[in-house]
Amino acid sequence: MDYIIGVDIGTSSTKAIAFSIAGGIIGEYRVGYSLLNPQPGYVEQDPEVLFAAVIQSISHVVQVVMKTYGDGQLLGVGFSSAMHGLIAMDGQHQPLTNCITWADTRSESFATKLKSTPEGLTIYSRTGTPIHPMSPLCKLGWMREHQPAIFAAAQKFISIKEYVFLKLFGRYVVDESIASATGLFDIHELSWHIPALELVGISPSHLSEPAPITYTLAGMDETFANDMHIPRDTPIVIGGSDGCLANLGGGATHPGDAAVTIGTSGAIRTMSDLPQTDHKARTFSYVLTHELFVLGGAVNSGGVVLQWYRENFGPIATPEEEAYRMLIDEAASVPAGAAGLVFLPYLAGERAPHWNAEAKGMFFGVQLHHRKAHFTRAVIEGIVYGIYSVGKALEELAGPIKTIHANGGFARSSVWVQVLADVFNKRVLVHESVESAAKGAYLVVLKALGKISGFGDVETSVMEVFEPNPAAHQVYMENFGLFERLYDKIKDEF
Repeated sequence: MDYIIGVDIGTSSTKAIAFSIAGGIIGEYRVGYSLLNPQPGYVEQDPEVLFAAVIQSISHVVQVVMKTYGDGQLLGVGFSSAMHGLIAMDGQHQPLTNCITWADTRSESFATKLKSTPEGLTIYSRTGTPIHPMSPLCKLGWMREHQPAIFAAAQKFISIKEYVFLKLFGRYVVDESIASATGLFDIHELSWHIPALELVGISPSHLSEPAPITYTLAGMDETFANDMHIPRDTPIVIGGSDGCLANLGGGATHPGDAAVTIGTSGAIRTMSDLPQTDHKARTFSYVLTHELFVLGGAVNSGGVVLQWYRENFGPIATPEEEAYRMLIDEAASVPAGAAGLVFLPYLAGERAPHWNAEAKGMFFGVQLHHRKAHFTRAVIEGIVYGIYSVGKALEELAGPIKTIHANGGFARSSVWVQVLADVFNKRVLVHESVESAAKGAYLVVLKALGKISGFGDVETSVMEVFEPNPAAHQVYMENFGLFERLYDKIKDEF
């Protein structure tokens, strides 16, 4: 059987999924890893741990396919990865730092100062990346001031996917999708934005060569090819960012379509044939192709919030998967609205629409009749309210959302997806594969190999449809109004 592997380098794991040419999943393997928190506000990853996870995941999924189907031919491998990572590299191509992730907030002071200036607004309008500590632009500004020796010694500043391609091919290359999430790339000109580079004291030579998402390399390092059990001349397609590819792989490519992803973090995104930025700087505008741009907003308050709740208040001495199932069942045992209990989910600050790294979490409205199940449901509802607040801003910018395509880990929970449908009052589609970023990487390989002429040529199969409950929506809108007012009233206290 001929097949393609889509690899998604995520925040908590790397997933390699083997797809048949027709798009069916014929094998998958996941390698998990931990985030590093050397001090408050620092959220890092060891590049070598992630690179090893890439090698291991591909190796195992190839063996799964071989064991099941015999001598299949691997036609190509495509990549998706999380955005906003930054690694400083020395002249010998060795990392001077860990990968500083999107969740890192050490550059909050730099971001706050820049955001309030006309220069910051101009950079946002040209790059499409909101001014926030997640942005490599702000990370570089912080590093220049606080780690001058490392900054001066660095010859390149790259992302984790660039690190993988450097190890495999000895080349510094970045796809335009990842580049457009750095705050350093002009999404209108599709080149590095010189004023942004000059602001943080670097030049284009410090950055990788941008390339379209279909850019393909072959002839990788033989040792790594052997480790992955694949021929060294296998076409390796650079792919894009997880957010952009999740829209592509999840079928949210038509006007009125939106993709909602909730994994470790969360996001809502739509497609546009032009780059568009928001006059209030609430949303992002990233490059997929030269004709397709992804508009939306990402939130910090995704599955990591439910993970925090499980670890601190969930079933004790229960396997992780079973503990989550028990929490979801518990949330389902109480009606929509959690009897008036409202949760602000900003445990790690927040990105869209507030872009406030100082935001904090809060339960509001606690009364004697509230049980633990109400708190559990309020957590899930609060996460969805955060996504909804971004969705409202996105509709102001790009027009009405008609249908939502759900992907990411949360899409496996019918309770959680129904909450999404009811809050938005929209139909929600769940596709056969909720791992849409890896599916998007597979589609990019098809395009790069000339197997399809356009991304609209492949239909994604819908597994389940969730219709909104108007009565539940009314309850949620009362709570959501309170959710928004609470943030506005207490944001100065953060």
